Amino acid sequence: MPPAVPLPPLLLLLPPSLLLLAAARPAAPPHRPTFTCGGVVSGESGFIGSEGFPGVYPPNSKCTWKITVPEGKVVVLSFRYLDLESDSLCRYDFVDVYSGHANGQRIGRFCGTVKPGALVSSSNKMLVQMTSDANTAGSGFIAKFSAAEPHERGDQYCGGRLEKPSGSFHTPNWPERDYPAGVTCSWHIIAPKNQLIELKFEKFDVERDNYCRYDYVAVFNGGEINDAQRIGKYCGDSPPEPILSEKNELLVQFLSDLSLTADGFIGHYKFRPKKLPTTTALPTTTTVPATSTVKPTVALCQQKCKRSGTLESNYCSSNFVITGTVITTVTRAGSLHATISIINVYKEGNLAIQQAGKNMSAKILVMCKQCPLIRRGLNYIIMGQVEEDGRGKIYPNSFVMSFKTKNSKILNALKNKTCQN
Repeated sequence: MPPAVPLPPLLLLLPPSLLLLAAARPAAPPHRPTFTCGGVVSGESGFIGSEGFPGVYPPNSKCTWKITVPEGKVVVLSFRYLDLESDSLCRYDFVDVYSGHANGQRIGRFCGTVKPGALVSSSNKMLVQMTSDANTAGSGFIAKFSAAEPHERGDQYCGGRLEKPSGSFHTPNWPERDYPAGVTCSWHIIAPKNQLIELKFEKFDVERDNYCRYDYVAVFNGGEINDAQRIGKYCGDSPPEPILSEKNELLVQFLSDLSLTADGFIGHYKFRPKKLPTTTALPTTTTVPATSTVKPTVALCQQKCKRSGTLESNYCSSNFVITGTVITTVTRAGSLHATISIINVYKEGNLAIQQAGKNMSAKILVMCKQCPLIRRGLNYIIMGQVEEDGRGKIYPNSFVMSFKTKNSKILNALKNKTCQN
C-alpha cells in the first residue's frame, strides 16, 4: 500500500463529509469561447463564430462581424467548420464575406457544409455577415482570421480593375501549372458609360460539379457581387458562350476550394459601342444560370385548374415524386414559394434536398399561387419538374394531390417499376 499523503492544514479543519465531496469534485472544464451575434474584432489573429456555436443558430437573424488587422496587411479568413441550410444558390441561410467594412466588394456567399478556400481581403478590413431565415438550421460556422503581408500569397494574389479598351486575365499559375487551392479573385471590368463589354473565354478547365459548388467562375452585371445581377456560374471543361454586359461594368469572380484543382482559364474582353445592330442576338449560356423569381404569365395562370391523369400516368413524366408536409409558404410576384418537409422520396431526379439531422426538406415553386392550391400544414403527393438550380417547379397541370397513407402502396409499386422512355 502506498504511503498516506498528508492533508494540507486547512483541509484538516473540514468535516469528513465535505472532505469526501471535495475529493469527488471533477476538475473545472476547459474554457470554451461563447459566440454572440456579430461584433468588432481586431488584432493579428482570432476566431469568430455563429451565435451559440456549436449549438443550432437561431432563426430570422442577421449578425455582422467587423474584422480589422494592422495597417499595411490584409485579412485572411479560413472557415474551420461550416454547417448551414444547403441550397445551390445559398438563398435561405448564408454567410457573406466582404472586403472592407462599408460598401466593400463581396468576396463570396457560402452555405451548406462545403468550406470555401482561404478568403483574402484587399485591405486590412473585412466584414462577415450571417443571415438565417425561419426554417431549417444547422450548427453554423467557426472561422479563423489572421493578418498577412500582401506579397505572402505570391502568385495566388490576383484580380483587379481592368479599364483598357481590351485585355486579358487568367487564373494564377496560368499556363504553366494548375491554379492553386484556396484562392479568390475578382476582376472588375469598367468601360466608358456609352459602351458595353464583350467577354470570351479562350481556354477553360475548372473542377466540375453539377451545381458548380466547389471551384467556379461567376460573372455579374455591374461592379458588385449581387445574385440578382448574376449572368452565370461556370465550371467544368467547356468554355461559356461569349457574354455581353447590359451596361458598362462586369465583375468576374473566380473561387477555388481547398481540394481538387485544374488547368484554369484565360479570358479576353473588349469594349464595344452600346448601340447594337438589330441582327445581333445576345449570347446565351448553357451552364448553371442565376435563378430569379419567375413571373408567371397571365395566360398560364388562367388555365383551368384541374388535375389530369392518375398517379400511374404522371409518375414517369415527372422529374421528381415526393410526399411531404408544407411547412412554409411565401407569395412573391404571383407565385408561391413553399418549403416541404419530406415524408418520402419516390423519384428524386435533380431535386435539391436539404438535410438537417434526420429531417429532409425541399424548396418548391408553385408557378400560379392558386393552382394547384396547397396549404401550410397539410400533406401532399407532389410531382413536378426541376429547375437547373435544383428547385422543384409546379405548373397548373402538374400532378398534386392530398397524401393518404393508403397511397404509399401504389407509390412504392411505381418506384419499383421501370419507366419506358
